[in-house]
Amino acid sequence: MWRTVDVGVAQTGRMEPVDATAVEAAAQRLAQVVPVTPLQRSERLSARVGGDVWLKREDLQVVRSYKVRGAYNLIAQLSGPERAAGVVCASAGNHGQGLAYACSALGVHGRVYVPRTTPRQKRDRMAALGGDVVTVEVVGDTYDDAAAAALADAARTGAVLVPAFDDVRTIAGQGTVVREAVQQLGRTPDLVVLPVGGGGLLAGAVAWLGACAPETRVVGVEPAGAASMAAALAAGAPVVLGELDSFVDGAAVRRAGDVTFPLVRDSGAALLPVAEGRICVEMLELYQSDGIIAEPAGALAPAALGDVVHPAPGTTTLVVLSGGNNDVSRYAEVVERALVHEGRKHYFLVEFPQEPGALRAFLDDVLGPDDDITLFEYVKRSNRETGPALVGIELGRPEDLAALLERMAAAPPAIERVPPDSPLFRFLL
Repeated sequence: MWRTVDVGVAQTGRMEPVDATAVEAAAQRLAQVVPVTPLQRSERLSARVGGDVWLKREDLQVVRSYKVRGAYNLIAQLSGPERAAGVVCASAGNHGQGLAYACSALGVHGRVYVPRTTPRQKRDRMAALGGDVVTVEVVGDTYDDAAAAALADAARTGAVLVPAFDDVRTIAGQGTVVREAVQQLGRTPDLVVLPVGGGGLLAGAVAWLGACAPETRVVGVEPAGAASMAAALAAGAPVVLGELDSFVDGAAVRRAGDVTFPLVRDSGAALLPVAEGRICVEMLELYQSDGIIAEPAGALAPAALGDVVHPAPGTTTLVVLSGGNNDVSRYAEVVERALVHEGRKHYFLVEFPQEPGALRAFLDDVLGPDDDITLFEYVKRSNRETGPALVGIELGRPEDLAALLERMAAAPPAIERVPPDSPLFRFLL
């Protein structure tokens, strides 16, 4: 089921294998430079699945994500003339921070192109990590704009382009995450669950596991709204997603990598989607129960356990918690998405009669004892008999919805439920 795939490095024309030997060599380069992150048993997740679940805490990495491993492994292998030419990359956050750290450690000048949507705290962190050798360039409104600018820079200046995932050296560096975790565990896990964006981490992991732990089952988890690797496997080649939910920004990749795809395809690893709302639920549980601040992509793999990934009872599962660069201002949206996913938050359009007491009657006749109004948008118009209101209701329990809908059906106002797939939700989430 497993085999080594020879893939090319497009920029240099070299052909290199991605295998366990490459991952071992990457681990030697990273030693003493990139810290070893903790492996911790999760009591909560272990109880959820009835087995032994271990979290590889890459959120505690020096740049709060595993991306530094691939960036450093690539830059460390550049020739003297290539280092002199400098490096360049595009990033929405984590990869740029990894490159900045690597450039500073190796004394190589670099440029990071980011879209305007990248939070200022991430831009400032890149600049701080890179010091005098890295500059951050803000270009365009999307990651694709930044990627185009980085590619043009490399063509114009001769700088080496450092891909976030689609290069054999990046892949080998990312593969050291699982190698390190298995060594810390001291035994071969039955199952490894990994987050997937462009596929660098998964490709590096299966390259090492195929030789060193061939009996281990591997599952790659993608955001449901950005499942580019699953789309590639279905099509037989990488394809561009027509629609992309960018909420899980660290794994929201529109097209899987040309280099990563054959490695994943030939490994036999399963690819499964997880709803963005379920990821939000896991982010909150990690924070409230475990004291772990995870970004959406960081919570992607643990969110799958017990939901779409079901380890056999009593087995050992290794889960990579890939990053902790979460913007605190996003937690309001995280809570909202989590409540909607759990069935506790619902929205309705209510046609209120424009007469005294209409709202009080609605509260008395429709709301249950544990229900709460969290949003009420209403504009009174004197030339109409009724006025529409957008009403958000949070239930005490998801199973209270049926009774609420029955009371609404019996109430005088015309009430229309706003489903989560409605375009109106774009204004709410």
